[in-house]
Amino acid sequence: MANETSVDTLTRKEAASELERLAEVMADYDRQYYEEDAPAVSDEEYDALRKRNLAIEARFPDLVRGDSPSLKVGSAPSAKFAKIRHALPMLSLDNAFSDEDVADFAKRVRRFLKLADDAPLAITAEPKIDGLSLSLRYEKGRLVSAATRGDGAVGEDVTANALTLPDIPDELHGEAPEIFEVRGEVYMTHADFAGLNIKLAEEAAALAEAAEAAGKVVTAKAARQFANPRNAAAGSLRQKNPEVTRSRPLRFFAYAWGEASEVPGRTQTEVVEALGHFGFSTNPLMRRFDHIAGLIEHYRSIEAQRATLGYDIDGVVYKVDDLELQKRLGFVSRAPRWAIAHKFSAEQATTVVREIEINVGRTGKLAPLAKLQPVTVGGVVVSNVTLHNEDYIAGKDADGGPIREGKDIRIGDTIVIQRAGDVIPQVVDIVIEKRPADAVPYIFPDHCPACNSKAERLVNPRTGRLDSNRVCTATLTCPAQAREGLKHFVSRNAFDIEGLGETMIETLFDAGLVHQPADIFRLQFEPLREAVEARRRELSELRRTAEGKAVPEKTVKKAETSRAIENILSGIDARREVPLDRFVFALGIPEIGETSAKSLARHFDDVRGFIEGVDAAAKGRAGEDWTELSTLRTVGGNTFARMMEIEPTKLEDESWDPLKDTSLALKANQRVALKERYGEASAIREAIGRASSHAPSEAFLSLSKDGDLGPVATQSLISFFEEKHNREAVLALLEAGVSTINERPKVPAASPVAGKTMVFTGSLEKMTRPDATKRAEALGAKVSGSVSKKTDLVVAGPGAGSKLADAEKHGVKVISEDEWLALIGEG
Repeated sequence: MANETSVDTLTRKEAASELERLAEVMADYDRQYYEEDAPAVSDEEYDALRKRNLAIEARFPDLVRGDSPSLKVGSAPSAKFAKIRHALPMLSLDNAFSDEDVADFAKRVRRFLKLADDAPLAITAEPKIDGLSLSLRYEKGRLVSAATRGDGAVGEDVTANALTLPDIPDELHGEAPEIFEVRGEVYMTHADFAGLNIKLAEEAAALAEAAEAAGKVVTAKAARQFANPRNAAAGSLRQKNPEVTRSRPLRFFAYAWGEASEVPGRTQTEVVEALGHFGFSTNPLMRRFDHIAGLIEHYRSIEAQRATLGYDIDGVVYKVDDLELQKRLGFVSRAPRWAIAHKFSAEQATTVVREIEINVGRTGKLAPLAKLQPVTVGGVVVSNVTLHNEDYIAGKDADGGPIREGKDIRIGDTIVIQRAGDVIPQVVDIVIEKRPADAVPYIFPDHCPACNSKAERLVNPRTGRLDSNRVCTATLTCPAQAREGLKHFVSRNAFDIEGLGETMIETLFDAGLVHQPADIFRLQFEPLREAVEARRRELSELRRTAEGKAVPEKTVKKAETSRAIENILSGIDARREVPLDRFVFALGIPEIGETSAKSLARHFDDVRGFIEGVDAAAKGRAGEDWTELSTLRTVGGNTFARMMEIEPTKLEDESWDPLKDTSLALKANQRVALKERYGEASAIREAIGRASSHAPSEAFLSLSKDGDLGPVATQSLISFFEEKHNREAVLALLEAGVSTINERPKVPAASPVAGKTMVFTGSLEKMTRPDATKRAEALGAKVSGSVSKKTDLVVAGPGAGSKLADAEKHGVKVISEDEWLALIGEG
């Protein structure tokens, strides 16, 4: 909307065109909202379009169209229902978006009624229920028809469905008018909405499983869930089968009336009280005020309670209380002059943090989630919001310094949330004055809630500081990670076990046969066959339940045959011996990719030597201060080495300024990075001193100085093997008969690339990238995934992008694929 032309500058022709566009667009939105129960935009976006339409019509009143949104109420009733014409139209309400709008409403009423500013004027205020409007016609006290709003004049006949709602009496209690139309809102509570969607999700999952077993695709309609309680209420009431409506937890608030042979009261307040006596639920938050200040105060009170009501509201409705004054005020176009809706913001809402839950992701990351009192924001019910990490919750970083996004969020806090980009819920603010007296800072766990293994914060290689995320170190055995870890273990670049793909891993994991990698090498034929057969029967039963009929035997024979199971076991046996780099990569150690694994294979002969080498590095590991400074952004290895060579006496000299010491040869960006991290010269000097006193041993340096590893990956290796479950899982592999070979290539004496660091980029046309990498490594080259000033050669094919640009920046030699083949004698 921000890019639209101002209404004040529109020409007559532009205005006519814009009104035509708005009529078309809003008619489509009305159809989606009222007929399909699937709104395409938020209330705020829709209201903005309506305001623009009204503004243009106010400037060009002669251009008002017959299909103008300002003249319409709702949408045409659906063709799948019979029609009922309302005895009195069911109109909509004009909106107020600010306190000033409410004051203007009161002034317009007084002006129309010719009332003095100090003359009494009673106005009621009640929550605006976000549901589906319904009109119930009673004759001689009995319900004879029920109709939706429709287009305001004609609605859909949902009488049979309305009779299934417990809040709608078949007969009115007590003495009732001969003819009386009760109007109100059908709605669904947050708890009932959540339960309904869970039920629908379970049904959708069963359909999907059954469809998969039958080789079919489940339709979107079959898997559909509701976006919010309003859609759920509307969709549940507007069912062709009343029994479906009966099974849905619908409720009804009565707050108005239509045709009446006799109105049971002289004021809005009195008639609503009568509705309660007739057997209807009315909203307990309805109040009557004599001054605007009281209305606004009640609006604020309802807004503050919004999160705890248990049902959705999107504003507060004000109505002139005296029915005689309502009659004098009458109506204008689509709305009464005597009422207005004071809308809430559609983007933000206030709610309460009920608990903080820690979920463990497939990579071991401990992800905090706030469980909220459900609230609707931008048309979607929000009951959870991510809290990102422990720094975000605490409102400070690992060093105790404040962070911009941090909130110091506690259980019991009242918070303001919004949907970022109208998609992802996020915390905007905390209402500190509503914090419970017993609320205490949240203590983030340092052990994994899924397996109780140690959860650590590793150094972020991009910043040189402790990462904001805490990660479970039990990569191989943590239940939250095990399933995905096993899939990685058998993947193509790891053990690559034939016939043992992701689907089979899930089957074996769910059957309890495989929990860690070693279990794969202990599998026996009969348990494997039973697991596969059980899965086949499960899918068959799911489909039978979903479709309500027997399943032909030929449609479910998709599980592996006995021969296929034998092939899987043969594939497992064929991988009892694997190259060391594949073994290391398969463990899924954080920061250890294929390149790092190959580098480690150059350092060690076998698995036991690899473990011993990591243990030796652990004993001589670097302190956090050394790791942080050595990995600080822009501070390269040469500069860091010069810092570590500084004499202790200089570090103790308070007048020494490392930022001005020419022997360090600091560049401008390095000085900036040091100042941003540590502060002034004295703090930088102290940081260098701490790093020097925590320098690592040669065993640690032999790994950390490897360009394909570095200190962060080395520390990750140490953390991995310090977790006893990981160590036990690796040793269990060896006990299960798995061994490694080290395929260190014999480098030809005359190799032109021996000892050189190479990068392949772009599309290779005469060999695959893995083949090219393997050939280069056989000739003694080290193949890297990124270009730096230490790179010796870049082989660039068509489509080379950023790596080619980096090569030019660093002055690295670039050759084509043909030149590469000629260089190694294979042209």
